[in-house]
Amino acid sequence: IRDRYQRRVRGRQKLSPYILMADNSVDQSSNQLLPLELVDKCIGSRLWIIMKGDKELVGTLLGFDDYVNMVLEDVIEFETAPDGTITPRKLDQILLNGSNVCLLVPGGEGPIDNLEKKK
Repeated sequence: IRDRYQRRVRGRQKLSPYILMADNSVDQSSNQLLPLELVDKCIGSRLWIIMKGDKELVGTLLGFDDYVNMVLEDVIEFETAPDGTITPRKLDQILLNGSNVCLLVPGGEGPIDNLEKKK
């Protein structure tokens, strides 16, 4: 997986296999997990995706590309209204544009399940 990731980013100057630590030292440990490697490990499992705006999605990741455009199945879309109510909608399969994604939560259950657990 690491070789495939390095092939994807070859020629891109802004991405580096090094991690800049808080004390300005550089960590090049072999046990680090690169971002696309983490997304690759999530294929076939459920993801909670928080989008720009008022939408969140929970679905099974089937695949993705370098821009983190994703194909998801068994999707539930949660839309939050201005009054705070959450409306779920079921979708069979979608292609999600990665430019609108803010956060990916592997194994996440979505906003409704989290609200019920807090009670």
